Amino acid sequence: MSSGLPDIGQVSTTQIGGLQIRLARAGRSDGIPILLTSPWPESIYCFRGILPAITELGPLILVDLPGFGRSESRPDVMSPEAMGDFVIKLAEHLGVGRLHAVGPDVGTAALLFAAARKQDLFESVVVGAGGTSAELAGPGLKELIESPAGAFATAEGGDIGAGFVTQSAAIKTPAPVLEDYRLSSAGRRFEEAAQYVRAYPRDLPRLKALLPSIETPVLVLAGRNDALVPPPNGQLLVDSLPHCRQTLLDGGHLIWEDAAEAYAADLAQWVQKGYRSV
Repeated sequence: MSSGLPDIGQVSTTQIGGLQIRLARAGRSDGIPILLTSPWPESIYCFRGILPAITELGPLILVDLPGFGRSESRPDVMSPEAMGDFVIKLAEHLGVGRLHAVGPDVGTAALLFAAARKQDLFESVVVGAGGTSAELAGPGLKELIESPAGAFATAEGGDIGAGFVTQSAAIKTPAPVLEDYRLSSAGRRFEEAAQYVRAYPRDLPRLKALLPSIETPVLVLAGRNDALVPPPNGQLLVDSLPHCRQTLLDGGHLIWEDAAEAYAADLAQWVQKGYRSV
């Protein structure tokens, strides 16, 4: 590719709910689709290391959720509960009636809200490294949750986002990918995305009340040494969901990048048969 970005499939944009959304399609043409939502402050290119191991499992749909990656933002969708509704709209727009959904980081709460609203959409859900309780957040995340609106309005968001990845990643991020991450948070975009986690104190207690009603099999896949979103966040899901298992991998917050091979292996095993035994 002329941009130097890795091949993650056919990348395009589409309008959903009045927002321009970036997505990529890869994998097979048959089978149950696998939806992967990008974490913050990265983008769909964060999945570059796991795609080779899952490309034969079914159709792959990688999406930058509104306000994250290179997708357009709008204030009314920047909360976990509203984003859950958007995930349902996304599936309807793509004509997908049943899917496996993978949502690390900010995707965790959004996918669980969506599963609570429309359980027949999900064959299974894979989450992790996403806050499930404001009280269980690590210091860095807690600082973001408690930051006042506008705290990053005058900062260059791209520098914050790219800087976080550079400092947190155990492996060097290719320059074109890091540039995509920088553009994902550029200007005011980091401030706008922060509104999502500022909604945690309101939305996460609502989600916790819904968890016992979610019959969908859920895998929590996270880093054992995640200081931003410590493992007790995943344990809360294990304790509250009827069908849930947590697997901790050696690594920190960016486990899908730092331990891509192990992450992909667990994800593949789960999608192929593991979810049926939970």
